Amino acid sequence: MIYDSIIIGKGPAGISAGIYIKRAGLNVLIIGKDGGALEKTNKIDNYYGFVNTISGKELLNNGINQAIRLGIQVETDEVVGLEYDENYIVKTRNNEFYSKSLIIATGTKRNTPNIKGIAEYEGKGVSYCAICDAFFYRNKEVVVLGEGDYALSEAKELSKVANKVTILTNGKELIENRSIDTENIEVDNRSIKEVVGEVTVNKVKFSDNSELSTHGVFVAIGTASSTDLARKLGILVENNNIIVDENMSTNIQGVFACGDCTGGLLQISKAVYEGSKAGLKTVTYIRERKR
Repeated sequence: MIYDSIIIGKGPAGISAGIYIKRAGLNVLIIGKDGGALEKTNKIDNYYGFVNTISGKELLNNGINQAIRLGIQVETDEVVGLEYDENYIVKTRNNEFYSKSLIIATGTKRNTPNIKGIAEYEGKGVSYCAICDAFFYRNKEVVVLGEGDYALSEAKELSKVANKVTILTNGKELIENRSIDTENIEVDNRSIKEVVGEVTVNKVKFSDNSELSTHGVFVAIGTASSTDLARKLGILVENNNIIVDENMSTNIQGVFACGDCTGGLLQISKAVYEGSKAGLKTVTYIRERKR
């Protein structure tokens, strides 16, 4: 099945976009792992229409239930990759979905570890996108920082071209019930002290003073952020924000972004507005494509 639009993120921006697309008679899928920062907010008193204080979790669930009532398909899953092959391919931990358009509404968090050398070597051996940079590490040895499904996905992508890929969990356990079925992927649980190099990265040092030689370090901690996903399609990013025009369009045709991932005022009201606009512009895009 090919959807008219897939929305990544089930917060206020994503749900608002989905509602406008569905009400226009188009087929839309919303995918989100969790409710992000809103789900952790205890009290909301500054959002229009609520006489009494409401929790972020309650507001989030209200929006999701509204979408479901309208017949929108809402999937709870983790998006680990994006590709394009005539249609957009959204890869999750459990499935693959296809769509004519995309809306990224996944918030703004970027999981950069507090490890010495990471910031210094960004672009000099430290990368945040396997599909973008794997080509440069053909027949070389690389490491992936992380312990979840996103790290596993990045490691598998790299294993297609690199001689050896080592997943560094930095003292944590690899996510439960996940097996490594690729011969050139290993898992190392040692705690990381720093990333070092000369012109580019050449090794990782551990807390026990041991070392691991490497040609590249790929950061994939936690879940893929909006900017992580954007880079996989060549979408322009600046200061951890996805760049959009006045129509919430990115530089890639058929791909829109809304909410916290576009920067500016990080408020629910802004997310709802941008989600609504992204939804309407998606409807226009799909209808013009069908002509």
